[in-house]
Amino acid sequence: MALNMANWAVVAGLIAAGCGLTYAGMRRALRRTDAERQQETERQLKQLADAIKVLEAQLDLQSQQAELLPAAAPAIDLHAAASTTDETVFRGSEEIAPEILVVIAAAATAFLRSNVRIRSAKMLPSPYGGPSPWSQQGRVFVQSSHNLRSRG
Repeated sequence: MALNMANWAVVAGLIAAGCGLTYAGMRRALRRTDAERQQETERQLKQLADAIKVLEAQLDLQSQQAELLPAAAPAIDLHAAASTTDETVFRGSEEIAPEILVVIAAAATAFLRSNVRIRSAKMLPSPYGGPSPWSQQGRVFVQSSHNLRSRG
């Protein structure tokens, strides 16, 4: 069956109209999806801002409580206490130092997105009675990897 010029024009017009409608529909769906994602991002940012405000309020409260401590109490460096690897700092007594509890509470509050109050915490004893065999082997590996050739 042969198509004349008028039929070709109708077919081309229908194809162009279908492409135009498809383009318009896809563009509308893309805009809607973009708007939904933007709203979700703004909601998450608001939650993060609220969590930061809660943590700042807790920090202010704890700094006010620290000011009420006796002047004879030694100053505690939170970063030094948190970054130390000496187990005697933590295992000297069964109770954990207050600054470590503050860090644990802040982390739990950030994770759970609600206020957290830690009533007590203590270090569990090592099942090995000393340093872990894994950590000891790791130290041996690192120390043995050093080049000990004499430089003469």
